[in-house]
Amino acid sequence: MLKYIFSSLFLLFTFFGFSQEETKAIDSVVTDSIAPIEKIVNDSISYKQRYGLRVGIDLSKPIRSLIDDDYRGLELVADFRVSHNFYVAAELGNEEKTTQEDNFNFTTNGSYVKIGFDWNTYENWYGMENIINIGIRFGLSTFDQTLNEYQVYNPNQFWGETAAGITGEDMLGTYSGLNAQWTEVVFGLKVELFRNLYLSGSVRLNFLINETEASQFPNLFIPGFNKVTDGSRFGVGYNYTLSYLIPIFKSDKPKKKEKDKPENN
Repeated sequence: MLKYIFSSLFLLFTFFGFSQEETKAIDSVVTDSIAPIEKIVNDSISYKQRYGLRVGIDLSKPIRSLIDDDYRGLELVADFRVSHNFYVAAELGNEEKTTQEDNFNFTTNGSYVKIGFDWNTYENWYGMENIINIGIRFGLSTFDQTLNEYQVYNPNQFWGETAAGITGEDMLGTYSGLNAQWTEVVFGLKVELFRNLYLSGSVRLNFLINETEASQFPNLFIPGFNKVTDGSRFGVGYNYTLSYLIPIFKSDKPKKKEKDKPENN
């Protein structure tokens, strides 16, 4: 009887050990076969990003032209995607603005062009192509200033009189051939509303590099640059654009570099 029990235990342990070895072998085969499949699946899932020319219009200027009788403006915008995050960009526009100050009234009319680049800082989710960008522009404007009215300031206004000969009429007229150059730092946002259709907005910090002005009348407004502040070369600007992307080709989104994983001993 004791001999029978020992024989049974020996057979049971032998069978258990064989089963363990067989299980390990099967697990090893399954693991080795799944790894290549996972790699194939991961390699096959890649999003094709659109590259092309995006063209649009600044909505703020036509809207302002409708509600402000003293302003007319139009700006066209465009950018082209060069790489995953880099875009070359340009704006072309025209503005006419009449300004009323305390002692004078003048009209500025001219065109401008801005050329530069944008860098997308936003990492999109899969399938999305929205943009949060920073950028640089170089602006150039050519324009005319027309002095419509000018009244020289007279400190002796107790009786409401106007001193003879200082009405400023000799200064009235159009000053042509004026120009200005400046740089802009751009902070912007573009959101894809529908397929290839984008709504965007930006704010700009401007720095006036150089300007030519009339000897008798300074530049108080520059098309594309906006208002010129006395004693400062800085200015601000903004735009709200609606644009459409014309896809030209597609390219795979660059893959993130994977960190080296420690090997398991």
